[in-house]
Amino acid sequence: MEAQFMKRFHYCLILLSWVSISFSQVPEDMVTIGAGSYVPLYGTTDKKPVNIKSFLLDVYPVTNQQYLEFLKKNPNYRKSKIKRLFANTTYLSEWSGDLSFGQLNANAPVTNISWFAAKEYCECQGKRLATLDEWEYVAMADEKRKDARSREEFNKYILSWYEKNKTYNNSVGKTFKNYWGVYDMHGLVWEWTFDFNSIFLSGESRKDKDTDKDLFCGSGSVNATDLMNYAAFMRYAFRGSIKANYTTKNLGFRCAKNIAN
Repeated sequence: MEAQFMKRFHYCLILLSWVSISFSQVPEDMVTIGAGSYVPLYGTTDKKPVNIKSFLLDVYPVTNQQYLEFLKKNPNYRKSKIKRLFANTTYLSEWSGDLSFGQLNANAPVTNISWFAAKEYCECQGKRLATLDEWEYVAMADEKRKDARSREEFNKYILSWYEKNKTYNNSVGKTFKNYWGVYDMHGLVWEWTFDFNSIFLSGESRKDKDTDKDLFCGSGSVNATDLMNYAAFMRYAFRGSIKANYTTKNLGFRCAKNIAN
């Protein structure tokens, strides 16, 4: 009996050691998003769920201070140097200089950033932009639930933020911490995703079927998998209206990372 107990105890020690090693590999500024599935706002016509593999995601959006450190090492992405192919004329327009964010809050999310610049930043950190499906999968969580999209109060919170006159100079981490340990998915800024316009390029299912010409018309939200999820429809419509070199004062980003097998 004692020998069996010691055997199990030894096994538990090995297991705990393996778990601690796994957790130690997660950077302090990121959290692990567990694998799962969800039915997107515009999924396949037969409403099949999209499977999401485990990945890492930044806890907060990238801040002005963090982006400044990136610019110090990457002069080609400074506002006076970047090519118009990679960013339009409003790129970092509120910054007072190439290496100064002026009166902006250092801990506020950096905005007026193009997709090209966001992608380059993440890659320089050994990371990447989250895919649209990964972002939406994380964004459907509230404080306690992986999927809170059916909760009326959750949808009202998101929609009320979309309707407000927004201040984009607030510090990160001031909104609620969701189920995964991620802040600011809603309530601070919109965020770039790697394939931000894939639904517009590939059609309703993003599976290379015919494009739905009415996707972003006023009646497009009728095709939503859940009419309570009109907030998500607004995000899809916004993403479909921008190009990779566009920059706006309400659009920032955060980075993701694959989990090694």
